[in-house]
Amino acid sequence: MSDTPTTYSATQVHELLRRSFAMRAQSYAHFLDVMSEHLGAARALELGKQATRRMGEQMGAGLAHLEPTDLVGLKDAFLGGIIEGDALFAPQLVQADEQALRIHFQRCPLKEAWEAMGRTPEQVRTLCELAGAIDGGLFESAGFRFAGTTWAVGDSGCCRLCVLPGNPDGRADAKSGNQAGA
Repeated sequence: MSDTPTTYSATQVHELLRRSFAMRAQSYAHFLDVMSEHLGAARALELGKQATRRMGEQMGAGLAHLEPTDLVGLKDAFLGGIIEGDALFAPQLVQADEQALRIHFQRCPLKEAWEAMGRTPEQVRTLCELAGAIDGGLFESAGFRFAGTTWAVGDSGCCRLCVLPGNPDGRADAKSGNQAGA
């Protein structure tokens, strides 16, 4: 093994990220399948969302310095932290002011991987719901309120994130049940 670091082109980085997202997508799908076989679909989805939300809660600590009202700073930190975000997610910024941060992802590498796996639109919707729980955990643990939605059959693009200011005491005032995102 060489001590020389490997240098990758932008195209290679993009492909490596796609493959990484495809593996994450397969992991979500297989975990949900196995849990559904043993626990039933509803309980499996509930537990999967809890686990995914916890990932988001850990990630949210890095954004907590922005809470509870710096939605413009949140936009910059969140979108700026997504590697190859424009290419992989094609975020459409709908609103970024003191009232709300609204982002509509036009693409999602997880959703695209599930479709490539041959999952039905309803299965993709369920997997989006499971994976989207990460966003509620992320934004709410950072002190904001989250009211986004995940992709549904017939929707264009993918998730629609909606982040609202948190309470002045620094805590989100309500945990949402319909988290969105990847």
